[in-house]
Amino acid sequence: MPEGTIKKLTDKGFGFIEGDKGDIFFHLSSLVDVDFDSLQEGQRVEYEEASGPKGPCAENVKPADG
Repeated sequence: MPEGTIKKLTDKGFGFIEGDKGDIFFHLSSLVDVDFDSLQEGQRVEYEEASGPKGPCAENVKPADG
C-alpha cells in the first residue's frame, strides 16, 4: 500500500496527499478508521490508488503505522 504525507486539508471535506507520483486527491468518504477532523497536515497516511471522475484519487486512506 503506498504511503504519503497529507499536504493540504480543506474545510470542505477533502485534501491532498503528497505521494511518490505527485499530489493525489482524497475525500472524507475515502477515510478508514479515522475522522477527517483528526487528520493534520504533515501526517503520514497509507492509501490505495484509484481513478476518480477528475483523475487519480486516494481510497481507503488511513494513518500510517509508525
